[in-house]
Amino acid sequence: MSLTVQVRLLSGRAVTLECDLEEELASLSHRAQAALGVGRGRLLDSSGSALAGNDLIKDATVRNGDLLTFQVGRVQIQTTGRAFAAVLGDGSVVTWGDADRGGDSSAVQERLNNVQQIQASDYAFAAILHDGSVVSWGSPDCSDDTAVQGQLKNVKQIQATCYAFAAILGDGSVVTWGDAEYGGDSSAVKDQLNSVQHVHATARAFAAIRSDGSVVSWGHEVGGGDSAAVREQLKDVQQIQASSSFYGGAFAAVVGDGSVVTWGVAAAGGNSRGVQDQLKNVQHIQASSTAFAAICSDGSVVTWGDVECGGDSSAVQDQLQNVQQIHTSGTTFGGGFAAVLGSGSVLTWGHAPYGADSSAAQSAGAVATSVHVRIDTIKGLKVAEILDVSRGELWLVTKHNESEAFVERASHRKLNKFVRNGQKFQILDLGFLRESHKR
Repeated sequence: MSLTVQVRLLSGRAVTLECDLEEELASLSHRAQAALGVGRGRLLDSSGSALAGNDLIKDATVRNGDLLTFQVGRVQIQTTGRAFAAVLGDGSVVTWGDADRGGDSSAVQERLNNVQQIQASDYAFAAILHDGSVVSWGSPDCSDDTAVQGQLKNVKQIQATCYAFAAILGDGSVVTWGDAEYGGDSSAVKDQLNSVQHVHATARAFAAIRSDGSVVSWGHEVGGGDSAAVREQLKDVQQIQASSSFYGGAFAAVVGDGSVVTWGVAAAGGNSRGVQDQLKNVQHIQASSTAFAAICSDGSVVTWGDVECGGDSSAVQDQLQNVQQIHTSGTTFGGGFAAVLGSGSVLTWGHAPYGADSSAAQSAGAVATSVHVRIDTIKGLKVAEILDVSRGELWLVTKHNESEAFVERASHRKLNKFVRNGQKFQILDLGFLRESHKR
């Protein structure tokens, strides 16, 4: 037995197709794609709901004479840093890169159908399906959602720290999973996580804005997971931005009266007391890895945080007028901001090697300098000895002065000490070394 359906594009162009009741919807979708001469996409029924590709037509909500819509989708790509995940137009997913960081999705591939969006942490991916359920894969420490899988229903949004995920459900509650120290355990604030509108993240903590304008934060205090000191100020919050590097970060919230409230690591912008009297009528905030820039209603800009990441704009302050928008770049070692002015010109400041390469910024001393890296600690070590680090330990390049840096091994406790002292360091990614060692 067969039936006839009409499949149309959003533009109105349509084709009529005859199909067998035993045919899979995926097959019908491919035929519609070919007949319409378009890229990959997904079929929607007459009510606008996505049709699951593996279902048979006889088991779906398709009837003779129905008008279906073929929605051509754009490819969406997310990355963990060493792996990629692409959502294709038909809602399927393709992954590649480091298998330990999400590059291999074979274990969950059969479930990755009609994917709406993907979020990435540093070591795993989490995908929201059309039915509101979630599929995650990558490093087990980050992606294992077994304990909460039954709660992951009607998911609307997912946010991620380095090693954890937080999902907002349709009822405004939040479900978390992953490394507890990075926000994967929200049990201490679970009763407060209701009527949540948005969730923001640093590398090690989350902050949720509720419908009443209040904020709930959790995760490691180094990343802004503890907002108790500013809780009374966090009322009528309009927006939040987060600075974020591997060791932590800070949050900056714009409240209803246009003032700004900050918390987290002071060296990453968590302390704005030095410019608090200037933070009035703030319209928008942008963040680099360890600094913030706020646009005020008069088009002026206020900055604070790490100087090498754009936290000091004094050299160009007189030119920062009628600013329309701000963009950012950078890593833990440096960064910068680029402001688009009303005239259409662009003004930059921060650390020159990260895009802040303008004459004004260079006159402030933000120019590239040569740094000698000492490797005494790893001289003579075998590759296996370098790779043999226990959980919680990392190899770092630590900047001790303007001209010298050291390679050293450090625990998270030592990292926290570095953060508190404003010590500059960069995490060494040993993925390439691990791959070479395997070969």
